[in-house]
Amino acid sequence: MFLLMLSAAVASTTTGPEAPEARAVAYLAAEVPRWRGENGCASCHHNGDGARALYRARALGMAVPESGTADSTAWLRRPESWEDNGGDGAFSDTRLARIQFARALAGAIEAGAVGDRSTLDRAARLLAEDQGPDGSWPLDGPDTLGSPATYGWSLATLAARDVLSAADPVRHRPRIDAATAWLRARPIRTVMDASVELLRRDDPGVPGVARRRELALDLLRRSVSSDGGWGPYETSPPEAFDTALAVLALSATGDDQAGRLAGRGREFLIASQLPSGGWVGTTRPSGNESLAQHTSTTAWATLALLETRPTGEETSGD
Repeated sequence: MFLLMLSAAVASTTTGPEAPEARAVAYLAAEVPRWRGENGCASCHHNGDGARALYRARALGMAVPESGTADSTAWLRRPESWEDNGGDGAFSDTRLARIQFARALAGAIEAGAVGDRSTLDRAARLLAEDQGPDGSWPLDGPDTLGSPATYGWSLATLAARDVLSAADPVRHRPRIDAATAWLRARPIRTVMDASVELLRRDDPGVPGVARRRELALDLLRRSVSSDGGWGPYETSPPEAFDTALAVLALSATGDDQAGRLAGRGREFLIASQLPSGGWVGTTRPSGNESLAQHTSTTAWATLALLETRPTGEETSGD
């Protein structure tokens, strides 16, 4: 029933190369390799977030040009070289860069772009060393509202925990459990809080978790705008990144009403997609310009469209 609800919500979506997710993938396939060629270094927003979206598209059967990921794949195969290459200024947090690169590497393995799983094992061991005593992955600066390229502590901890689970859930069980406990204790006050709670899908039978999921769903129901999008807070204007997170979270629940909300969010993302295939970057505060945030916003929005595309949609060409 849930899949029928979600399919009905997106039934009118264009298919083939003009489909919104195909346009987004084509845009990222051109944008992701451009950064390193022009700047001489890898970046967490292009070679991390952007590449992750392209690998996911490939894993789902979409045709992604090899040129779109070749440079990122070569970089991601060498986790020991990731140090001090997370970008400049606000994007120079090496802990965050390792999380974004490791997340992309896990996607590359899922898509078959990297065949040697030992690279993920090495990346996970490096990632594990960054975990704080409380179970979180603390980033540079205070624990504030995250953004597409800077994540925030809760989204970073969820992403790191998921990488450890993908690498070796037995070896990393104590660290995974510590991260889960930290996430489970977080207050649910923002759209990101609610989305992270719903994306954490490992302990539905634990006492108190069902109530937390109800609170998260309720916040997302209350927070959706009249045009189907979400902002960072309940009364905030909608943004592409916050909407993408909410769509990913809602589409993962299997709940019928959540499926309808995810369909509305998908329509918001389609309506706000730029002619280029990307999206206006979500920034904190809103309204600023940042190539990093633009690329990461586009990556998150692409993932949301990929996970909600109509069943049986044609794969895109180059």
